[in-house]
Amino acid sequence: MAGPSDKARYYLEQSATELNDLERKKIFSREEISSIARKRSDFEHIINARGSHSSDYVRYIEFEKNVDALRRKRIKRLGVKYKGSGQRSIYFLYNRAVRKFSGDLGLWMQFIEFALKEKAFKRVNEILTSVVRLHPTKPELWIYAANYFMETQADITNARSYMQRGLRFCKNSQHLWLEYAKLETIYVAKIAGRRKILGLDIDRTKKSQVESDGDADMIALPEITAEDINPSLRKEDGVDEEALQNLASAPILSGAIPIAIFDSALKQFQGDAAFAEMFFNMFTEFEQVPCILTILQHVLAQIKQSFPRTVHTVACNFRMQLFAIHPSSPEFPPALRDGLDLLTSSVEQHPGMKTRLSEVAIRTVLPLVRTLEETEEQQLKKVLSSSLRKFSRWLEEGVTGMGGDAIAALAEALQQERNKADARVLVWSGLKQFGGNEKLQLSQKALGT
Repeated sequence: MAGPSDKARYYLEQSATELNDLERKKIFSREEISSIARKRSDFEHIINARGSHSSDYVRYIEFEKNVDALRRKRIKRLGVKYKGSGQRSIYFLYNRAVRKFSGDLGLWMQFIEFALKEKAFKRVNEILTSVVRLHPTKPELWIYAANYFMETQADITNARSYMQRGLRFCKNSQHLWLEYAKLETIYVAKIAGRRKILGLDIDRTKKSQVESDGDADMIALPEITAEDINPSLRKEDGVDEEALQNLASAPILSGAIPIAIFDSALKQFQGDAAFAEMFFNMFTEFEQVPCILTILQHVLAQIKQSFPRTVHTVACNFRMQLFAIHPSSPEFPPALRDGLDLLTSSVEQHPGMKTRLSEVAIRTVLPLVRTLEETEEQQLKKVLSSSLRKFSRWLEEGVTGMGGDAIAALAEALQQERNKADARVLVWSGLKQFGGNEKLQLSQKALGT
């Protein structure tokens, strides 16, 4: 069995020819070549020795990246025609590293990011295939792979395949279920957006028929999906208007696939009302998708049926009352009244829901308050401001400690969610009620309100 020195010598000999060519073409001087050779020798002896770490490979790879970058600059400046093995050497080192430390996901992700930076998409596909085979129970890898194919390659077929296979190994990953539904909803939004640009009518009333494909491990999806018609979503490709016209008769635009995923997830996590609410909240982010109302109505109906007396059902029902209704619309005042009545009656019947429902109400009302700031709707402003103060008091009543701490904690959570605009409104409102609270005062300074 070859020792570390023999292995190091073997790998160093492979790069000798390239170093001689670099010196002969005067891209690097003799002194620079000697320095590169010494550094490579040191790294090779380190990584081939017993007890080496993945960080040793990372330092070696970083050195080779610097050498390759310098080589490219010299070639460009000197006008020399030379195709070296710089990138091949880096890929080779990455391959050696992930073979030796196959369990280091950070190393795998660095490998993928490097290939992406170099636009080596075929190699990215190969790396993703390898890493999910080695780590099939890591949901984050399946999600990463699916998002890569969707966002970079505009390939819903492969993206969907990765999500489906991921769910075979990670059925108990709620995050994976949610991300799969989100991916399919994004795809619907892309198709609908393309049709809107082309001025094509969208059939929003057609109902979908979800049928099983005979595989017990796969989610039942609509019989006709968008890839059957295969309109390209890439900007540089030509637009197949006929295909997009045909999509009007396919169930994809009616939200059949996200609905099918939600139904399957609900069966997998029976009795988990919080998970069902997470689906509802995720879908509300896609307000502009034509079929989103159909999806939300289905989700809410299932939640009401499965969890009729939970805080999650009330929260979803309240958000549904105000969903996609602009404050300036004539429909908004009665919808707001019905929503507030729903919350009040629910809290009266179930006092234990007060804290949770207060937070839901505050999160829903804050964007509405911001929307009305620039309008002349004085009456609505008063109603929403009064409601915000009321829900803030309810929230504080359910939390022990100095008045205003719960509001400050919620404002901090909004900041962590990168929602500073709502956090500012909440802090401003909270200080009117609990002006002496130190945490609210600190939040005000941090937000610059």
